Amino acid sequence: MADTSIEWATAVWNPTTGCDRVSPGCDKCYALTMARRLKAMGSAKYQVDGHPATSGSGFGLTLHPDTLTDPLGWRRPERIFVNSMSDLFHARVPLAFVQQVFEVMAATPQHTYMVLTKRAGRFPRVAPRLSWPSNLWVGVSVENADYLGRVDELRAVPAAVRFISAEPLLGPLDGLDLAGIDWLIAGGESGPGARPMSLAWVRDLLAMCDRCDTAPFVKQLGAAWARQHGADSKGGDWTHWPADLRVRTYPAPVGAVAR
Repeated sequence: MADTSIEWATAVWNPTTGCDRVSPGCDKCYALTMARRLKAMGSAKYQVDGHPATSGSGFGLTLHPDTLTDPLGWRRPERIFVNSMSDLFHARVPLAFVQQVFEVMAATPQHTYMVLTKRAGRFPRVAPRLSWPSNLWVGVSVENADYLGRVDELRAVPAAVRFISAEPLLGPLDGLDLAGIDWLIAGGESGPGARPMSLAWVRDLLAMCDRCDTAPFVKQLGAAWARQHGADSKGGDWTHWPADLRVRTYPAPVGAVAR
């Protein structure tokens, strides 16, 4: 089992690795940078290179069927981020493999699984052919208003919890409809050259959550804000935050794992 520093998960599981850029939120992908480093270290899972225009060294889409049964041995209930280093709904992940991942989730009801994708356009084709377990949360990444259509696709998915990851938040999400959305994560971009996030955008999202009874989770204020305020590199240290942004909640009920 891989531990994680991701604030909203307790473990990660990567039955696939690698991905390709599909929108501006991918421009400074942490997983792409990490894959390059892991390939240089000789990690077996990161030896396939992706296309240089959309992916990179060690980040070619790769299936890892040998990892499919890993969660079966995790006794303690976990909140598991599925594919922190990939996208389960990538076009080159066969439906049969996605079905196997879903079967493992269903066989381990002690865990809560979180799947996040930028490829919600695949939902209409695959959702009717999947058995959706009750311990699965499904989310879409929405970095600016140009990608609000992903939320409409998410609403049609029969997941126990539907969520939005507005991270990195690169613009206001004017016109966002939170109907049928249980949880919203917001966060600024991290890393060198991070694009700034306006706190007004986050406050607008918190107000939307309040009106729609959607649970909000402000993950980090981003590296650009941190540089301006002498905070840590991600702007994740609450001691420097405005009090009204210190919000980290989960949907209720949270499913198998509440810790």
